[in-house]
Formats: sequence, C-alpha cells, structure tokens
Amino acid sequence: MLSADEGKPVFSSLAPKEPQFPAKVKRVIHLFMNGGPSQVDTFDPKPLLEKYHGKQLLDGKFKNDKRKGGAAFASPFKFKKRGQSGIEVSELLPKIAEHIDDICVIRSMVTDVPNHEPGLMMMNCGNIAQSRPSLGSWTLCGLGTENQSLPGFVVMCPTGLPTAQSANWRSSFLPGIYQGTYIDSQFTEPEELVANIQNDYLVPDQQKKQLSLIQQLNEIHRRDRVGDQKLDARSQSLELAFRM
Repeated sequence: MLSADEGKPVFSSLAPKEPQFPAKVKRVIHLFMNGGPSQVDTFDPKPLLEKYHGKQLLDGKFKNDKRKGGAAFASPFKFKKRGQSGIEVSELLPKIAEHIDDICVIRSMVTDVPNHEPGLMMMNCGNIAQSRPSLGSWTLCGLGTENQSLPGFVVMCPTGLPTAQSANWRSSFLPGIYQGTYIDSQFTEPEELVANIQNDYLVPDQQKKQLSLIQQLNEIHRRDRVGDQKLDARSQSLELAFRM
C-alpha cells in the first residue's frame, strides 16, 4: 500500500511490534501432526482406561450417546516418569524422554466433540462453532515480522489440505493480512510451491507500467473507502505477493 501523503510503501500491519516483555523467541514453528499418534499412547496416560478396559461406556454422559457399543481401550504401551520433572512418557518415545525436562506438556486441553473437523478447529482456533482467529494469526498480529517481503505466517501441508482446509489458518475478525499463506510443500520447485509468482506475458518494464496504473486506480478507489479493513488487507496481500 502507498501512503497518500508521501507516496512511499507503508506496511504497518506486518511491521515488527515491541512486546510487553523483552523477547527471547526469534521465530515460532508449530507442528500440528494431523492424524498422528494418540495422546494416550505418548504423553497422557489414562489410568481409568486400565480400570475400564474392555467394558462398555454406557454410564453417565455416555448413556444417551448414539454411538452405543463402544468400549474403553487401554494403551498397550507402558509409561514411566522421566527427568527431574517426573513427567510420564510412553515407552514409544525413549529419545524424547531424555529431554522431557525441556518440554512443556499440556494435559488440560479438552473438547466434547470427538470428530475430526471440530477437533481441528478447537486445536488451531480455540472454538468449534464460532469463527475465531487461528494461533498463527494471533502470533503474527501480536509480534509482526521483520521481513516485509515474505509472509509472516506460512502454512506447509506436505500431504495436501487437511479437514476444514484454510479455516485452520484463518484470520477471522482480524485483518486479512494475518491469514496464513498456504504452501503445498510436497513440491520442490518454487513455481509449484507458490503459484503465479512469475509473469510469463509481460516484460518487467511493461509490468511496471501496468502496476503503476493499477496502483493509481486503487488509490482512487480507496479514498472513498477509508477504514475498510478488508480492502486494506487485500491491497497489502497483493503488495506482498509483488515483493515476493
């Protein structure tokens, strides 16, 4: 986006922001292992599963469950307290268990809906039904990014789109510039990783003139729509694509 006063690029939405406390983290990498091993087989032992192993779950809130006939199934793997913290780790992860004191294990995350799509929404956006920004969008909104020529929030899915697709990295009510940029990382060529980066029909000088005209038209369009966050976000997204 160009400043109406100076005619210079302004990328305020993605500009680095000073945190409330001195920052130690330089980047955030979130690995969401969709379809990965169950928590009850890795870091979250469930003693009650041992107690009710093989028994029908028809008591309490399971009594009126439509999926009748389900039974408790205990993990076949043994757990052992590891490190000074005494965190219980499955025998499946002996190497990770050696570094468990450097890992934060959270066991308080729960949801009442066991289906895949609501589970992904709860994990990535914190809510099953209502539209809420994803974890990556909140992070980018709060911290910004030092590199104004690359997306600050990149989503890599090596096996294609997950259940609920782009809703997993949505910006929701935050400006659209904080939406995750999807990259199909099963490819290795730059043209395949991010589509439409190169223009095969115009030489650079022609493209520069074309973009200059479009920028002027956009500025005229924007003057009548001051404060339109969706329009600003769209403009910033296209500017970012051009810088890439």
